[in-house]
Amino acid sequence: MKKTDRIEDWLLDVQAADEERHDLLVRLRRLVLQVSPKVQQEFKYGGILFSAASPFCGIFSYERHVSLEFGRGAELPDKHQVLEGEGKLRRHIKIVTGNDLFRKNVGEYVALAFAAASRLPPRADGKPRAKA
Repeated sequence: MKKTDRIEDWLLDVQAADEERHDLLVRLRRLVLQVSPKVQQEFKYGGILFSAASPFCGIFSYERHVSLEFGRGAELPDKHQVLEGEGKLRRHIKIVTGNDLFRKNVGEYVALAFAAASRLPPRADGKPRAKA
């Protein structure tokens, strides 16, 4: 089974449970994929993980919202004060409605995370970086 098949199956499952949440996931996925043609996606940890030179974000579905999660979100500038989380590294943006995509400047945070991941130097041993 291809990675995109698992993603599509997951999206269909969400759609069957909640059409609005499905629409949010589809819009958010499209927004992330538009940041660059180099973006790779895979189904992992119950959601979609996106990577470039290294992983930079993931989208996950919860009962009442969609979450855009950044494995190294604590390093991102948060000029709009929308990043949530208290851990050393991870941050997320909670998305409840389609309007949140604009109101919370989601595209800007995705672009920042992508740029940060793209600048990471390769490992000295030539192996791919571990997924966040």
